[in-house]
Amino acid sequence: MGYSRENLKKIKEEFSQKRLEAQKECERRTVELEEKYLDLKKLNALIRETGIRIMETAFSGEKDIEGKIKDIEAEYDANISIRKSFLDACGCPGDYFDVKYECELCSDEGFDDNGKMCICMKRALALATYESSGIGKLISRQSFENFDLGYYKAGEERNNMKLVLESCKDYASTFDSKTSENMLFFGTTGLGKTHLSTSVAKTVIDRGYDVVYETAQKLFDDFEHEKFSHDYNSDRESVTRKYFDCDLLIIDDLGTELSTQFTVSCLYNIINSRINNEKPMMISTNLGQKELRQRYADRITSRLFGEFSVMVFKGEDIRIKKLDEE
Repeated sequence: MGYSRENLKKIKEEFSQKRLEAQKECERRTVELEEKYLDLKKLNALIRETGIRIMETAFSGEKDIEGKIKDIEAEYDANISIRKSFLDACGCPGDYFDVKYECELCSDEGFDDNGKMCICMKRALALATYESSGIGKLISRQSFENFDLGYYKAGEERNNMKLVLESCKDYASTFDSKTSENMLFFGTTGLGKTHLSTSVAKTVIDRGYDVVYETAQKLFDDFEHEKFSHDYNSDRESVTRKYFDCDLLIIDDLGTELSTQFTVSCLYNIINSRINNEKPMMISTNLGQKELRQRYADRITSRLFGEFSVMVFKGEDIRIKKLDEE
């Protein structure tokens, strides 16, 4: 399990900046009030000096160190009480001088005292992964919960799609980047392949995995641009590396791309590399088995039919049915 380096770096920087801004805002509030009330400024100085006074007393070698430290602590408590009364009189809350971090659990550091990632950072990373995965907008409106089996005819058709739905739910909830199988979605357009692919992606991302979701056409465009474009700088980080490194790669609409020797070579490279590295894939296509064999080389189709678990989508175009309802 792991987030992409780019997203992790980005979110850590955002948290660091957010923490710094919260501290600066606290400092601004403090200076503003201290300039207005000089007695408060002196009181704050005494409170801030408490820790140093205790340390100096502890290492002073004087007699009755414990008693003197208790006196300092009592003085500190009294000053805190005086400051609270002062703030009440000014109409300010008692925690006015505390830094207001967005997350109280980790103080905007992203990790707790034991080094465990805080839920707030996990949430931020999930949102970042939604966007970098390529399905940020789809995730907002497509999920397992709103996949409607009512659009499939009662009987064999609906029973088949119910099995497909349950298989996808189970796949997503138990996904493991090293042991999960590859999945191949077959079916004509408008049968819910993209909807369920998106739903799988959302669940897997929420569980902390790095997912890349892309259409076949866009994926091959990235490879072509990286290899042939004159304005591509080889010193830049590869834009196609993510297709090999992510925990789960989802390729949508395989077969809609312009098929060339180059795209076939790229597809083989991706599938073969990820299979060899035990990195799961999910591929959806509107093509049938015969069309796939005609379009792609045997070395590709043999892997698709031998290394992928096949999910067959049956029914009528749901998009047309939804239009008819309007």
